[in-house]
Amino acid sequence: MTNTQLYPLIASFLAAVAVTLVGLPLIIRLCRYFEVYDLPDARKVHRRPVPRLGGLIFMPAAVAGLFTASRVQTLMGGHEFVFGISTVAMTFGGLVIYLVGLFDDRYGVKAFHKFIIQAFAALILPLCNLVITDLNGIFGLHEIPYWIGYLLTVAVILTIVNAINLIDGIDGLSSGLCILILAAYMMLLRGNPAIASLDAAIVGSLVVFWCFNVFGKVGGWKIFMGDAGSLFLGYVCAYMGIKSLMRPIAPVDCGEEQMLISITLLLIPVLDVMRVAIQRCLTGHGIFEPDKTHIHHIMMRAGLSMHAALACILTLFLLVCGINYALWQCHFLLPLIVLTDVAIYALVCGVLMAMGRSDS
Repeated sequence: MTNTQLYPLIASFLAAVAVTLVGLPLIIRLCRYFEVYDLPDARKVHRRPVPRLGGLIFMPAAVAGLFTASRVQTLMGGHEFVFGISTVAMTFGGLVIYLVGLFDDRYGVKAFHKFIIQAFAALILPLCNLVITDLNGIFGLHEIPYWIGYLLTVAVILTIVNAINLIDGIDGLSSGLCILILAAYMMLLRGNPAIASLDAAIVGSLVVFWCFNVFGKVGGWKIFMGDAGSLFLGYVCAYMGIKSLMRPIAPVDCGEEQMLISITLLLIPVLDVMRVAIQRCLTGHGIFEPDKTHIHHIMMRAGLSMHAALACILTLFLLVCGINYALWQCHFLLPLIVLTDVAIYALVCGVLMAMGRSDS
């Protein structure tokens, strides 16, 4: 990576860190003044009210990071960032998601109504030609009709948004996964400085938030991101996953390798939300009905502490990345790699459920 590529990323990261360091304490005081707390209940793992608007800082930090990176690139003799229509669409859709999450954090929104607004935001990206039209050999499928690709793209966006939102059940999990995911996309998409700088800014903001969330004390500097944060992060991850498949931005020739990268990075939260949805349907529960069946809940029932569960899930993420890389280097076919991932996830969940039953 050249200095022209590296310095704007560093500037974006540091600007977002600075904004978040200043902004989060102010948001915590704001939550206390207006009594905006995440209250404990039977489904949640915390036992005392915690401020819940930490995700409010992510979008201002991203804007600050992008502006700073653009200025740094200009000072180095480069051009100011030019944003295409897909980036503008992502910004609008992200703002919609961000605002509905903020409204939900403050006043509460029914899960179905929230899903409808998410669907509206998801419909925006395919209108700007961000459409998955080539499955690159997954289960023998390559090019698919545009209308099927459109519906598939919307479904993928909704799945990723809700996966990142619903896995946000213990300290540092959703933010920790998004740090790893977006840092990877930052490196993969470094050929587009604007998008890479956006990733760098959000990663910078998340690193600061993660420290407040994991190490902060209740009554002190501890804060949750809330739906405003997790829904926004899910939308950004969905955008990056689809954008990385589009020519000419794809770091490789938009074939099986890039498809594998996006699947690998988003696999753990997506598998978890799919398993929970299927389980709810099979047991007669509503798909929007909250429960304690996510992978972090299973780990804690098996006897792990919250921080141990966090470490295990992040380790599982890195393990899947390493296994997939090794299998790809050994020339395994993409469908076989995906099936191996599903088997690993199922084995981990099965062992944990058995441990939880034996302890009860």
